[in-house]
Amino acid sequence: MPDTIADSLTGTAGKWLAEFEAAINSSDPASVENLFHGDSHWRDLVALTWRIQTISGADGIAASLTPSADAVKPSGFEIDPNRAPPRRVTRAEREVLEAIIRFETTQGRASGVLRLIDDDHDKPRAWTLLTALEEIKGFEESVGKKRPSGKSYSRDFKGPNWLDQRQSTVAFEDRDPAVLISGGGQAGLSIAARLTHLGIDTLVVDRGKRIGDNWRNRYHALTLHNQVHVNHLPYMPFPPNWPAYIPKDKVAGWFEAYAESLELNVWSETEFTGGSYDDQKGEWSVGLRRADGTTREMHPRHVIMATGVSGIPNLPDIPSLKEFGGKVIHSSEYSDASDWAEAKVIIVGTGNSAHDIAQDLTSHGAAAVTMVQRSPTTIVDVEPSAQLPYALYDEGPSLEDCDLIAASAVYQLMKKTHQMFTQQTKEIDKELHAGLARIGFKMDFGEDDTGWQFKYLERGGGYYFNVGCSDMLIDGRVGLIQFDDIDAFVAEGVRMNSSETLKADLIVLATGFKGQNYLNRKLFGDGIADRVGGVWGFDREAQELRNMWTRTPQPGLWFHAGSFAQCRIYSKYLALQIKAVEEGLIG
Repeated sequence: MPDTIADSLTGTAGKWLAEFEAAINSSDPASVENLFHGDSHWRDLVALTWRIQTISGADGIAASLTPSADAVKPSGFEIDPNRAPPRRVTRAEREVLEAIIRFETTQGRASGVLRLIDDDHDKPRAWTLLTALEEIKGFEESVGKKRPSGKSYSRDFKGPNWLDQRQSTVAFEDRDPAVLISGGGQAGLSIAARLTHLGIDTLVVDRGKRIGDNWRNRYHALTLHNQVHVNHLPYMPFPPNWPAYIPKDKVAGWFEAYAESLELNVWSETEFTGGSYDDQKGEWSVGLRRADGTTREMHPRHVIMATGVSGIPNLPDIPSLKEFGGKVIHSSEYSDASDWAEAKVIIVGTGNSAHDIAQDLTSHGAAAVTMVQRSPTTIVDVEPSAQLPYALYDEGPSLEDCDLIAASAVYQLMKKTHQMFTQQTKEIDKELHAGLARIGFKMDFGEDDTGWQFKYLERGGGYYFNVGCSDMLIDGRVGLIQFDDIDAFVAEGVRMNSSETLKADLIVLATGFKGQNYLNRKLFGDGIADRVGGVWGFDREAQELRNMWTRTPQPGLWFHAGSFAQCRIYSKYLALQIKAVEEGLIG
């Protein structure tokens, strides 16, 4: 008899894994199907299929998993003794036995997350199963005991030292990189770090003068809106004394130190001007423009777009706006409230940037600040409501374990969980919401009440984490008008339908950014853009974000974006796919 509850849970999960391994090795879909609940989900992160994909339903899982297992021969399924032990938890209102597992295939070492539920049968069945590749056999990362020896510069006193070698490597004077990454933010740096540690020659290009300028040059008061413990980058966690909410300049400085410490090859002040793909050669011809005006054509085998899901300012077509006699800027151009002390400002938009800019201006003495609402916005207090989706990271397991558990949340589970968070938020923030409703602020809670994070995953915006501006709206320190109540923009400001004129010196367009689809068409042309299709936003049938972190219909073109946590988690699986292509393991 088991001595403890933990032993019992380990035994239950271990027995299921043994039956599962026997079933897939028998190549019998019926045996596999019998181990899964009817409403079950299998998510593979390139461990068995070399793709990021989700399959639902016991019959669908059996039909897809059996041939995949035949191809890569997974074996050695067991509870991972080095990670959080199996435990009873509640996920999406369902009590489950959750266990972190490990196994091997002919090509790699893998891990996963198994969730078992009790049903009407005489044994637990799988509700969700994650299979995730950790490393490719023979091509492990150069970390720990596999770190570089340093002999090439530490033993030859006549040869080039470390700095000489780094400068030569970064210059790319006599070679092209295997991978070119456009964008040096958290997406570009995280995937560059992963590829570098897999021995893949990689170059990051960024338009900023310095790495980190994508944060450094934003408005003065900006800080991250989620907490430090979920925002680490791969290999180098933030120091333990850092504040819970990191200031933008601290993030910028860390990016610069990160690139230097991990020896990432970066060209700053370099614009990626576009490219074309040669199907016969299997390589790109891409153009780069340097700060001094010189150009360089390179021929990488892979291009990774890491410019974010919202890199190009979206400027709405407001015909009368050209009549305004003051200054008009996009929110990306806004930097310092002191430049507009005692000014009257109108901000078009009610998302995070609009609220933060309004609060910044009001706090620095602007004479009047008015927000213009064009569509309903999801509003949650930054604490605790906005942090609810990160509750997993406070449950006790390590960051590595939490990342794996987070990756195991298939679309249907995520949707249900975020609907629960939304209901909690409505109760926690009911006084805030009532105050906003009184002043006519239009709110929603996302499609099917899935809340702010699903809005981010679908469209990259449409929400605000209240750090004080909602309170300013409610008490009247910041004004609010609806776009539909505007007759026209005029020289003095805004003329309302009531004929009243709201005067302004500055109009800030906090209207968001164009998506990756627009940029693809601009850089690669209609043919490639049409072939790739949509990027970001859920494909409901596939239950995955479209074309993210996985092979796309365009060979050699990859996309990496998202929050710090998404970039940290999925950079691993993107890098492993590129390594597999480079080594001829997949096409």
